[in-house]
Amino acid sequence: MVNMMILIPFLLVGLFLILRFLFKTSLLLILLKKFQCLEDWLHVHQLYRVPQFNHLFQENELYVKVSTYLISLPSLEDSDFTNLFTGSKSNDILLHLDTDQTIRDVFLGAIVSWTLEKSENGGAKVLVLRLRKNDKRRILRPYLQHILSVAGDICQRKKEIKLRMNVDIPSSGKNGRWRSVPFNHPASFDTLVMDVDLKNKVKADLEMFLKSKQFYQRLGRVWKRSYLLYGPSGTGKSSFVAAMARFLNFDVYDIDLSKVSDDSDLKMLLLQSTSKSMIVVEDLDRFLMEKSKNVSLRGILNFMDGIISCCGEERVMVFTMNSKDEVDEALLRPGRIDVHIQFPLCDFPCFKHLANNYLGVKEHNYSLSLKRYSREGLVLSPAEIGEIMISNRSSPTRALKSVISAMQTNAGAKAEEVSGDGAEDIGGGEQGGLFSREHSVRDFRKLYGLFKMGSRRKDEPLDLGSADKDGSN
Repeated sequence: MVNMMILIPFLLVGLFLILRFLFKTSLLLILLKKFQCLEDWLHVHQLYRVPQFNHLFQENELYVKVSTYLISLPSLEDSDFTNLFTGSKSNDILLHLDTDQTIRDVFLGAIVSWTLEKSENGGAKVLVLRLRKNDKRRILRPYLQHILSVAGDICQRKKEIKLRMNVDIPSSGKNGRWRSVPFNHPASFDTLVMDVDLKNKVKADLEMFLKSKQFYQRLGRVWKRSYLLYGPSGTGKSSFVAAMARFLNFDVYDIDLSKVSDDSDLKMLLLQSTSKSMIVVEDLDRFLMEKSKNVSLRGILNFMDGIISCCGEERVMVFTMNSKDEVDEALLRPGRIDVHIQFPLCDFPCFKHLANNYLGVKEHNYSLSLKRYSREGLVLSPAEIGEIMISNRSSPTRALKSVISAMQTNAGAKAEEVSGDGAEDIGGGEQGGLFSREHSVRDFRKLYGLFKMGSRRKDEPLDLGSADKDGSN
């Protein structure tokens, strides 16, 4: 008994050293694999083959989906060997199965394995699924649906967005009515100059829409969402459309109504578009005001929410207008237009954002005298101000002076126009985008003085909050 008591510590130390040796070598991994092989040998398995090509030598879409799914599995990185390739982008590194390589996956507690093999025909390949017969009825169909869902999400995230434009019927030829080019517009929700809360609400609305397939099906409604963007030219409607497309990663179908022959042709264009796409119709109000047009109001209404709109799902429809005041109310009712977004002329918060982006002006705590500018607007659009700032980006002082000069000219023109109608000022309006010339020039001359003071330090960004702390005029 005494001898055993003496030997126990030595046995424990020896066991510890053995385990430590096993963890630092591949021996433990080898033992685990042998145990897994023994476990597999004790069960009856079912094999399923997914060939690369079908009997017509066309690529098997299921093979592509399964391959996409398998290269996303962590177990592929943990395997003994795998192939590395560059993707479509230079910084993409892709992992691919090698011939006769097997990787494991776990679904609903069941262990399955995939092996890439060469087919009997030679060059083609086959993916072989191996699972236990006891698990077949429980997991096979849900597992395949899971693969299709995950692969679809991966492809959607990685796909190149296309801008598709309709052409005239005589020039369509055998390639159909749509012509496509890569959609490389750089706008995103991060770069948009607009109210932060509004951007967040739109993003949340789009995210909820993407997750609402079962909700729409339960209601018996077509899975689509429609937006109306309205406001003067140059207020950012087109950039907003581009930001939505990038956020959703949807192809954009830009419909030019002037190239549509009649109502039936408009329906065919919709039929030839795909799911997971954005259908965009710009300047709809201007088109409706034209005296001679090939598409009727009824045709547009049916295009927006008629029977034909159910041919395809997960679509976002976007219509832009300069103003919705003169538009038939039938176009704007819920179901045809779900979300209305106004794009006003540039107000002072918008101007601060532009000044920060274009001129390097940092945003700090503004004095009371500057905060009151947020309650007033400008007589210029964000596009006009942005172009002035781009042209004078080397000198923020000159840029602001040019904005003031352009504002004076614009305000003067507005004053003459309004005075001709018998009005006394040019303030107010639903959008709050216009205010009196006297106030606008005075306010921005003051801001120009702040820029001039801040520009004395050429090596540092300008700070709008560094002066005029007393709030005096």
